Amino acid sequence: MTPIEIEKAKRAADGIRKRVLAHTITNNGGYLSQACSSADALAALYTSIMKLGPVEKPLVPPPFPGVPGPLNNNYFTGGAFNGPHGPEYDRFILSPAHYALALYACLIETGRMDESGLDHFNKDGSSVEMIGAEHSPGMEVTNGTLGQAISQAAGIALARKLKKEPGRVFVFLSDGELQIGQTWEAFQFMSHWKLDNMIIYVDVNGYQCDGKMENVMNIEPINSRLESFGARVFTASGNNYKELSGPPFLPADGRPSVILSYSCPYEGIELMKQNAPKFHYMRFKSEDEKKSYMELLKSWKS
Repeated sequence: MTPIEIEKAKRAADGIRKRVLAHTITNNGGYLSQACSSADALAALYTSIMKLGPVEKPLVPPPFPGVPGPLNNNYFTGGAFNGPHGPEYDRFILSPAHYALALYACLIETGRMDESGLDHFNKDGSSVEMIGAEHSPGMEVTNGTLGQAISQAAGIALARKLKKEPGRVFVFLSDGELQIGQTWEAFQFMSHWKLDNMIIYVDVNGYQCDGKMENVMNIEPINSRLESFGARVFTASGNNYKELSGPPFLPADGRPSVILSYSCPYEGIELMKQNAPKFHYMRFKSEDEKKSYMELLKSWKS
């Protein structure tokens, strides 16, 4: 990434954190730590790394179209927010559905979703779901159960490879998904079919709903484990844009690429550190605590 691209990504990441913080305060809760840890990687992906199709103007999320089926011709996915699916364009698959709020904020900050879209968040009849689904903005596959989306992404990548499409498939994964067997089956599939058109970013923030990953079910050393399953693995600091952006532009070598983004669950919002080791969902414990976050938001530099 060039200095100009890095500055653009930094502004987007700052906007993601600020927007999710404001939303969390307004709604007295939210997946704030996920935005803190993933904002830089998502911003880098959307501003510089991925080649996505353009959107004419920020899109307003349509209402929920109803359950998909043969009698529902009105059903759609949220893929439109990532632009048209031309063979030359990349595809983006969000795997951990509870990162939806961070993705919605990213879509707004990068001009793909109208900021009014968050007004519909988690409301009856809305496609802007708290736990994202395939009809939610920026999503196109079922991802409610961790480990499912990466398997579907591998199927998409295989189809694209067989069709000789130049566009790649980017997947955003949470580190907790490396505790799930289906994820490792997906990596075996990618290795067998030499899906080097897959680029997987893992948000390694070290925490899950029950506390520290290492205390619940340790997944380290992730690097060597992924390599043993046939992946090409890179490590990056979660807010180092040069480290985050370099691997996708290396020549393909027959292996899926994985970028382990080692991040912090309170990056940019040091106040959250007092919640350790429970960062999974931010819910204010008192009015005084909420006021401290409101003061932080007021002092936030634009």
